[in-house]
Amino acid sequence: MGNKQMHKVLVVDDEEPILELLKYNLEKSGYEVKTALDGTRAVDIARKFVPDLVLLDIMMPKMDGVETCRLLRDIPELQKTFVVFLTARSEEYSEVAAFDVGADDYINKPIKPRALMSRISALFRRDSKKSSPTSTITIGDLTIDRTSYTINILGREINLPKKEFELLYFLAQNPNKVFSREDLLQNIWGSDVYVLARTVDVHIRKVREKIGEDYITTVKGVGYKFSLN
Repeated sequence: MGNKQMHKVLVVDDEEPILELLKYNLEKSGYEVKTALDGTRAVDIARKFVPDLVLLDIMMPKMDGVETCRLLRDIPELQKTFVVFLTARSEEYSEVAAFDVGADDYINKPIKPRALMSRISALFRRDSKKSSPTSTITIGDLTIDRTSYTINILGREINLPKKEFELLYFLAQNPNKVFSREDLLQNIWGSDVYVLARTVDVHIRKVREKIGEDYITTVKGVGYKFSLN
């Protein structure tokens, strides 16, 4: 995603002091920042602003963060956008719900600005390391284009949310090789983000719903592989 000074961040929280604190620290670190007090407004801004990162509170009036993230992930221009949840809730089901709708990270409040800036920098660094000389993979009737984050099956174009796309792309880069859930968590989410292993199963299920059951095989007791039939 290029130089940090070019990154755009949308901060969404119903508490103005938090918005002001995060905006100040992000702009001080060189990011271009816009803010929203609720999810409905956030979706409207995101369509025009096309941020590289959305910092999103879970508990908000009108529309909560999970539903907001779901709507953001449906916008094709935001397929490469990072979504990081900021929340005072620590229940496991809230974390699972966040990752199920395509979150890239989940950070508990109260926010520590320096630690948050470090987490954001790590996300962008990890993304830049994923660049590959092979941006398009074609296997049988399936074409995976990393440049546009699109899938094409028999002439039908499919847009996948960012993490679903990266999961499919990673497996397709290593056909017939079996990866455990821990391997996939490490390669797709990274070691600096704590994600439940169940999240991998959810993402695999969603990918299969969109491209069919034939491409990703479950190896019982081990993990998953991209199958070459």
